[in-house]
Amino acid sequence: MRLRFFSDPLPSRPGSGRHLLFGCIALLLAVCTLTCAHGQDTDAGLPAKAAKASEDYKIAPADVLEIIVFQEDDLKSTLRVSNEGTIVFPLIGTISVAGMTTQKTARTIQERLAQGYLINPQVSVNVTEFSKRRFTVLGEVQKPGSYDMPDQQDVTLLQAIGMAGGYTRIANPSKVTVMRKSNGKDETIQLNAKSMAHGHAESAFTVLPGDVITISESLF
Repeated sequence: MRLRFFSDPLPSRPGSGRHLLFGCIALLLAVCTLTCAHGQDTDAGLPAKAAKASEDYKIAPADVLEIIVFQEDDLKSTLRVSNEGTIVFPLIGTISVAGMTTQKTARTIQERLAQGYLINPQVSVNVTEFSKRRFTVLGEVQKPGSYDMPDQQDVTLLQAIGMAGGYTRIANPSKVTVMRKSNGKDETIQLNAKSMAHGHAESAFTVLPGDVITISESLF
């Protein structure tokens, strides 16, 4: 079959020119559709941008930090915070960063670099990967187990119980125990979730990573 190009003479049959015009339009629409679909697939395959830490976020062990020193490409570093809460940065060595904001960490690195290494260094620090913060809910809840805390968000005791599916039929909300590590020592906290549900002041009790929450059983 011979393909007809625009340079070929138009056929003399009535209406054939109109058919050729419609065919060209259909071809252009098909090409446009394929191009748009390809662009959507490309965008969908791109990795999501890393979440940026809020100004008051406190760096935690296992967080991953991206550290950039302006006009010093050799010092650009991506570092994971150790279990001890430290990082090892070029030239200045070990820095304790756990519990510090990204802004304070940047200032600390600036001050250390300015002590005989660089003149007026400009440093930026960003958290590119947040550590997994988990707590555990046991006892009389529908779905006992361990749960991840949302990035940069606090979880109250009532929210933690809700994440575990809520109470079982025989739960005793007025008797909740939280086991917590504090300064290397085990701490036991007794709470009344029933009174919390009625808006008492302690309803804002915040669960910390590593907490083990146990909901007691009612005694009939």
